[in-house]
Amino acid sequence: MSDLDQLTQSLARNLKRWRGERGFTLDALAARSGVSRGMIIQIEQARTNPSVGTTVKLADALGVSITTLLDYEQGPHVSLVPPEQAIRMWSTPAGSSTTLLVGTEARGPLEMWAWTLVPGDESASDPHPSGTVELLHVTAGTLTLVVDGKPYAVPAGTSASFEANVPHTYRNEGTDTVEMTMTVAVPPAR
Repeated sequence: MSDLDQLTQSLARNLKRWRGERGFTLDALAARSGVSRGMIIQIEQARTNPSVGTTVKLADALGVSITTLLDYEQGPHVSLVPPEQAIRMWSTPAGSSTTLLVGTEARGPLEMWAWTLVPGDESASDPHPSGTVELLHVTAGTLTLVVDGKPYAVPAGTSASFEANVPHTYRNEGTDTVEMTMTVAVPPAR
């Protein structure tokens, strides 16, 4: 499959997914974006490769980034954000600051959790409803995050996000206690 074919397929899949997540009909998305209903149908059926301008209009209307609309990933998507990639949003000479650690495109209920995992402990979770996203930030130790059977090392200072509609486990395989903050974004009931 060529890069263009892969891009067309990704856009079709993701446009359909996000339109469904937002609960938009074809007509509603057309009205919000200024893109014709017929063009949206062609894009969702992977029969056309729209201009950058059209893609921007659709992303804006859905409230997602272009990167999210064009994301090639298939299956569980896990993003690790090392400390040097966190974004300092605001600071003062006195030392106050805010840092965006990790973000995701989600709506619905949110939960925030504080976790402590002593060496050798783990907590396994069954898949959550489709559309559930978990964000975490490790402040001490190194977490082993296992998503759909694949392990990810998440050291202190690193943040991660992933789609939690697959089995996942939080494990401490190290010798230091893991401390982390976790937020769970659950889609609203339909």
